[in-house]
Amino acid sequence: QVQLVESGGGLVQAGGSLRLSCAPSGRTFSKYNMGWFRQAPGKVREFVGAISWSGANTYYADSVKGRFTISRDNAENTVYLQMNSLKPEDTAVYYCAARRGNTLVATLSLYDYWGQGTQVTVSS
Repeated sequence: QVQLVESGGGLVQAGGSLRLSCAPSGRTFSKYNMGWFRQAPGKVREFVGAISWSGANTYYADSVKGRFTISRDNAENTVYLQMNSLKPEDTAVYYCAARRGNTLVATLSLYDYWGQGTQVTVSS
């Protein structure tokens, strides 16, 4: 069983940056594709981006493209979400998720493991 733990959330002013981390416990996840999702109050959970198990490929939602970057360090067993030029509408709980497979996907139900989430609040 893979358990994922997110960290790095917090309060930041608009235009600022944060870096979220996601680390698994229980086993290595070097062969898993990883995704980031977010859920704002009263809204459905939405896709932010994903990275392949090798780190060679990434895929982003249009709303964050050019501002957010996903990377991973398999030696450290950690995935990162670097968020720049943050906007108030980026305020949400951010979740990382893992899935086995050969394609990067945005569909929540295709991910096998989820973290508990970390709160990101962007003030205007």
